[in-house]
Amino acid sequence: MNETGQSGVPRGQNSRRKLIFGAAAALGAAVVYSFNAQGADESGVSHTAGAIHQEPIFQANRKRVYDALTEAQQFDKIVRLSAAMQSMAIGSKLAEISREAGGAFSIFGGYISGRQIELVTGERIVQAWRTQTWNPGDYSIARFELVEQGSGTKIIFDHQGFPNGTAEHLAAGWKANYWEPLQKYLSM
Repeated sequence: MNETGQSGVPRGQNSRRKLIFGAAAALGAAVVYSFNAQGADESGVSHTAGAIHQEPIFQANRKRVYDALTEAQQFDKIVRLSAAMQSMAIGSKLAEISREAGGAFSIFGGYISGRQIELVTGERIVQAWRTQTWNPGDYSIARFELVEQGSGTKIIFDHQGFPNGTAEHLAAGWKANYWEPLQKYLSM
């Protein structure tokens, strides 16, 4: 053999190719790892996005539950019974709620806001929903499906599309600031 290796490539170039190929393979593995570390596969689909599913039951008919969640004066009373009320200024305007699809809502003194996407009286509420602390333009979807449950109403509630790392806080918030005070309000 003269100055080439078995492949006919000069010996110095063969080592250089192995080094470049090895670096490229390592970089490719790092890129795949970073996608997987963030929960996304190579198609870009995230598998780590959080979702909340809750099914609270209330001793009131569907129309009464629907009205409590969509009429500003009633929802204001729910806010006043909530855990969040402890950290809000008493003079805050607690609830402004449009009863029209596409209309805006601002609740808990403006801490939560969004748009009514779909409103079907006594049956369904779908909202583009966000908290004041999220990045501008970040919205989640909150869906309230009201189902007759004997003489009461079960809300099949699904919340998705919220920022990663907020699921536990939000799930606890729905219980303490929506379901528990709504239960108290409806029993008055």
